[in-house]
Amino acid sequence: MIRLALTTLRFRAGASAAMLVAVLIGTALLVASGGLFETAIRLNADAQRLGGAPIVVTGPAGFKLPGQGGQRAAYAERSRVDPAVAARLAGTPGVAAAVPDVSFAAVPVVDGRPARDAVLAGHDWASASLTPYALRGGAEPSGPGQVVVDAATARRLSVRPGGRIRIAVAGVPETFTVTGVAVPARHVDAPAYFFSGADVRRFLPQGAQADAIGIRLRPGARVDDVAAAVSARLPSELKVRTGSDRGAAEFTGIDGARLPLILLAAIFGGMVLVVMALVVSATISLSVRQRRRELALLRASGATPRQVHRMVVAETMIVAVLAVVAGLALGRQAGDWIFAATTGQGAIPAALDFQSGILPPAAAALAALLSAGIAAGFAARPAARTRPIQAIAEAALPPVAVTPIRRLLAAVFAAGTVALAVTTIFMGPETASAVGGPAVLTGSIAVALFGPELLHLLAGRTADLVERAGGYLGALAAINLRARAGQFAAVLTPVTLGVAIALGNVYSATTTQHAAEDGYLHQFKADVVVTSSVGGVAPALVDRISRTDGVAAASALVTSHGWIEQPYDGKGTDPSTLFGVGSQDTEPVLTAPVASGTMRNFTGDVAALPEPTARRLHISVGRQIVMRLGDGARTPVRVVALLRDSSDYAGVVLPVGLLAAHTTAALPTHVLVRAEPGHDASSVRKAVQAQVGAWPGVTVGDDGVLASTVEQGLDIQSWINYLIAFLAIAYAAIAAINTLAVAVLSRRRELAAQRLAGATRRQVRGMLLIESTVLAGISLVLGTVIAGFTVLPMAIASGSLLPSGPVGVFLGVTAAVFLIVVPVTALAARTVLRPRAVDVIASGAA
Repeated sequence: MIRLALTTLRFRAGASAAMLVAVLIGTALLVASGGLFETAIRLNADAQRLGGAPIVVTGPAGFKLPGQGGQRAAYAERSRVDPAVAARLAGTPGVAAAVPDVSFAAVPVVDGRPARDAVLAGHDWASASLTPYALRGGAEPSGPGQVVVDAATARRLSVRPGGRIRIAVAGVPETFTVTGVAVPARHVDAPAYFFSGADVRRFLPQGAQADAIGIRLRPGARVDDVAAAVSARLPSELKVRTGSDRGAAEFTGIDGARLPLILLAAIFGGMVLVVMALVVSATISLSVRQRRRELALLRASGATPRQVHRMVVAETMIVAVLAVVAGLALGRQAGDWIFAATTGQGAIPAALDFQSGILPPAAAALAALLSAGIAAGFAARPAARTRPIQAIAEAALPPVAVTPIRRLLAAVFAAGTVALAVTTIFMGPETASAVGGPAVLTGSIAVALFGPELLHLLAGRTADLVERAGGYLGALAAINLRARAGQFAAVLTPVTLGVAIALGNVYSATTTQHAAEDGYLHQFKADVVVTSSVGGVAPALVDRISRTDGVAAASALVTSHGWIEQPYDGKGTDPSTLFGVGSQDTEPVLTAPVASGTMRNFTGDVAALPEPTARRLHISVGRQIVMRLGDGARTPVRVVALLRDSSDYAGVVLPVGLLAAHTTAALPTHVLVRAEPGHDASSVRKAVQAQVGAWPGVTVGDDGVLASTVEQGLDIQSWINYLIAFLAIAYAAIAAINTLAVAVLSRRRELAAQRLAGATRRQVRGMLLIESTVLAGISLVLGTVIAGFTVLPMAIASGSLLPSGPVGVFLGVTAAVFLIVVPVTALAARTVLRPRAVDVIASGAA
């Protein structure tokens, strides 16, 4: 049977090519998914500015979740370490120096505008030895108002020792004297501005922690030995980093990239597996239906069902092996492209190194071959088990009924789709997508399993409409769709799947984004919103705004994420949103009314909780709780108010001075301004603009400024959904094109017989185009219905009856479906109709 399988492949080039392309692309995308997963596990990032320190000590990599067996959740901000640790490590054997490193907002101002540079570019000159930087000219900064700039920045800004440069440091623009220009010993992407120790202490809040402790070694000391000695002297929660792990100490967001990358790899890899299995199964089913007469003759000549089954599976696996080999060669390039696209959008840090070792290709090859083998095994069963005489009779008109096992599996997946949709309705909006998302796949699988009977049913229901629209050609097309439903189902499956994934992913993302944006904005009320692009809003700017005519109150705002640690809120890897606000004594910026307690004198170590959260955790006003803030700081606070806010997006409210100090930039991000009674928002906005217009990087607007900041974070999450949707749709589209072409090309004899009976080429072509148009329409309807089982429950969970998103997405998907199906049919029809009909019949072409 293996030899026979090799022989038959020569005469089944069309179906074999379709399957080859499907498995090849699927394998390449699985290798890419595996590479993303390996990257998430390793989180390797080469150090640049800290590259001269073989060992770097940082704060904890994440919050150790209570009762979770040591599992950690990444902190939203850069975790910090006490600078006194450096003195403790200085005497460790092998340590030449332990230097605290800190980064703060420093952006040069050119012609009154901030440069578009990395924001956290300010450092203490003492940390220049961790690269190391060497002075090429001038001297180190020794007093206030002095700075050393890196050589690349000096060239770009045309500054030299003795010159003056204006830099916005910690949100405040100042003029500094350039005392020197420093050259790094290794490549460093980000600009660097080195200040004197006195200035650094002036810029940072009192008692500020270090971002990391860089350790330089004595000559001859071994990194591993010194790292072990350093670990022995440190508390267990601090992390000692060596090698490519040191990049996480320098670049923000490295540790936090693990979960998004794992989710991206898992969701995308799962979709690829499902698409590949469905496409391969549909292609094999189409091929088997075309060969029923041939397989029946094999059975009649003495071949057993097992032998026929083995031959079909062997044909599939031979093609699959060739496709896997080619797919493995393309997998690394596909992974590089997906990773570059993801980092380019800011979804994950660009400093992260893409990793794809031996495991992703091995796992992808195994998964692809297993998927193809299992799909081939199920698809070959009906042909192998059919009796020879029955198979010969069915060869002229293949049956549309599916097997009982297939019908049962379709019912199971359909029930699972409904169960997921119902469950999603009762979930919170932040977890609804995780529960409802798989409904797209389960629904698509149900349609694929039940495809022939479903298409036969829907083609019958639309037959009258097709006949009225297309005349006698429409009537013939409707008959063909019903009679050849099993054959056309192979085309229905990938098109339906592509539509379901496209609409489900995109509208899920837009619905979630709209709900999150509304939930965030509805918690605040402001007539004017001010923000800054130089790292944050300085306290001096808030004071200046508050003194503006017509301003009743100006409250700084900062957002982060963290946990209520005692009593533990159970948030796990999805921490609570933390809001830092200023005084609420005059005109409050919070919309939620106070249910109990008071928001007056809202300063110091205090907090206000949403009433539902307090009720769930049995917290009352006056109770002391412990917060785990975004940088890992464990902070006891006293609950002074409970807020009547039942929104799913309600967060814990803290004083802005407390929370901002525990964010990466250590500054608020916005100022919310309330107008005095009798002053309209427009006049107050103009007054604020006149007051702060000289400050570089400051933007004055309405709540749209606040919304744009929210959208930036949500756009990154949405972009991942769009990427998954685009890749899955492209894969499904390629599969649909191949399968459709094979389906049309396999009807040479039938179409030639129609031409011999009197039909013209134009009439046959018109019939085929009507068939493909109806098939595209049915696929679009089914895909939309499947997507509805994901999108509608998510909309309800978000507090809306209908999903949010542009209608243009649906129109674009609709256009894409018809632009895929109709032109491919036309091209395939042109190929089929080119030879003379009598020559096709004489050749015996299938």
